[in-house]
Amino acid sequence: MEILRCFKPGMNLLGNSEIAERTGLPPSTISRLTQTLVLAGFLEHDKQRSAYRLAPTVLSLGHAYKTSSNELKIAEPLMRQASEKHKLNVGLAVADRLDMVYLESVRYNKNVALRAVAAGQRVPIERTSLGLAWIARLDAQSQENILNDLRKQKIKNWAAIEKDIRQAIASIEKKSYCQASWLPEISAISTTVSLPQGRFASLNFSSPAESNLNKVLEAYSVHLLELRDKIEAEIKQ
Repeated sequence: MEILRCFKPGMNLLGNSEIAERTGLPPSTISRLTQTLVLAGFLEHDKQRSAYRLAPTVLSLGHAYKTSSNELKIAEPLMRQASEKHKLNVGLAVADRLDMVYLESVRYNKNVALRAVAAGQRVPIERTSLGLAWIARLDAQSQENILNDLRKQKIKNWAAIEKDIRQAIASIEKKSYCQASWLPEISAISTTVSLPQGRFASLNFSSPAESNLNKVLEAYSVHLLELRDKIEAEIKQ
């Protein structure tokens, strides 16, 4: 599983030595496991480049997850309705280590019909409203554990980022949502949605790049919390 985690956008082909460096596993172990993954149908071997790429079987796992998730079946149509009504992007994501992974994303485009994109896409936990809301939902010890892990990454402008995280935690406690501008042209607000068995996910509204809503996005917080309540209510039924 650590080998499969190495393959991310922009890393289409990886050799055994690169995989060993990224996983910290011995090269001999990597050589054995990549062969096992090829035989199992999860990796393809490019003999000319002496490297590996993900096989289509991996995609089928994501599809199986989406089609079997009752939470996504409930959330997706409600997210789509909210996107169309408020002309905003709507996303749902969970954390995987120091990334947020989109479970569902509805992108609003005034020139094109609504389209769902980016399921499976990763974004930084420390820079996005989705990630900040997730951190804020954790208990105090788990929050500090993530902050410690982030400090070890030696992230540029960490002092400012840590301040933003602390402010987001306070915002969630006070207003149930937080705001962030990860990219210059896009602002977002997020809250968290409670799921069965004590699980939760982050839910956000973000403004399309061509929108003028960036400066007034916070005014939509009531609609974000309303969407959260609708999703939670339907999941409980």
